[in-house]
Amino acid sequence: MAKQLNRRDFVLTGAAAAGLAATRPAFGRAAASQMSSARPVVVASGNGHRSRNANNETCVEVAFRMMTSGEDVLDSLVAGVNIVELDPEDASVGYGGRPNADGVVQLDSCCMHGPKRQAGGVGAIEGVRAPSLVAKAVMDHTDHHLLVGDGAQAFARNLGFEIEADLNTENSRRQYLEWKRRTDPGHYLTPEERIQAGLQAGLAMVAEGIIPEDEFWGTINCNGVNAQGDVCGVTTTSGLSWKIPGRVGDSPILGAGLYVDGTYGAAGSTGRGEANLYSLASFLIVENLRRGMSPKDAGMEGLKRIQENTVEQRLLNEEGNPAFGVNFYIINAKGEYAGVSMYASERGRFAVCTENGAELVPLDGLLQRPNA
Repeated sequence: MAKQLNRRDFVLTGAAAAGLAATRPAFGRAAASQMSSARPVVVASGNGHRSRNANNETCVEVAFRMMTSGEDVLDSLVAGVNIVELDPEDASVGYGGRPNADGVVQLDSCCMHGPKRQAGGVGAIEGVRAPSLVAKAVMDHTDHHLLVGDGAQAFARNLGFEIEADLNTENSRRQYLEWKRRTDPGHYLTPEERIQAGLQAGLAMVAEGIIPEDEFWGTINCNGVNAQGDVCGVTTTSGLSWKIPGRVGDSPILGAGLYVDGTYGAAGSTGRGEANLYSLASFLIVENLRRGMSPKDAGMEGLKRIQENTVEQRLLNEEGNPAFGVNFYIINAKGEYAGVSMYASERGRFAVCTENGAELVPLDGLLQRPNA
């Protein structure tokens, strides 16, 4: 029979338990990981070190400066990606992002706070230049992880975000009109022909230099870890160029466009969202970090899973491999990092910022491009 506690014993036991709880890591992190320090680092897709603010700082530079000055890691990362979202010259994210097939800019974003085990996201939101801020507001102010479409916009309006009628810029509208001209939507094509015509028109514009290749699939993912090992991440995008209205890609989906485990690390993606959605590869990559893999090896396993799951002939090249690109940006809680890509490319780069400053680093490729 269990020993009964008198009031004095109960009070003393409660006080001891409270003292023990006070020694536990804030937000419930594992004590072992809290004991060891991490090397602070911010990683991002390549556009994380191109767009600049009024102080000539890029996304990764702002995020690293804020994070290492004591700011919350997620707040720092969101402030960094805001630079890209608000840059009218970057047509892959936020204001001036690539519109859908009806010429309307619809945006997706997701953020995850590792220490707090919290997340928020928005999909197909219109009229808000910086959807990452709305995604974080979903995390901070609701019991939900994802709001979409008109509901996401109404939520943003209720919180005081400015809602604009049109997020197109002269650049995004000009490229959209060129795409419309090439696809000739006045003809009644079969669905297969219509999809193929739209894709080929877009890829031709890439080949002619009208659209940068990374902007055609464009997104920005940015992940960071501070000296205390606090890991966070954010992904934001205008999605696939000229997508079907209402299409939501991998970017706002937990485990696909972004996944963070506060104890082990983070992974985020750019590239063909549908391939990543089917494989939930960011979750797989972070699970591989949990199993002890290095960031590079974990990322390669994610790419291999996408390769294995790509079996439709229309998605394969002449060598039987995926006919599209996918990149992952990975950090672990120790500050080790990697950037991996489905295909090796001399131009493939991702952004890194450490105590030594910011730079663009080559992505490690899983495969060689056909005829390379």
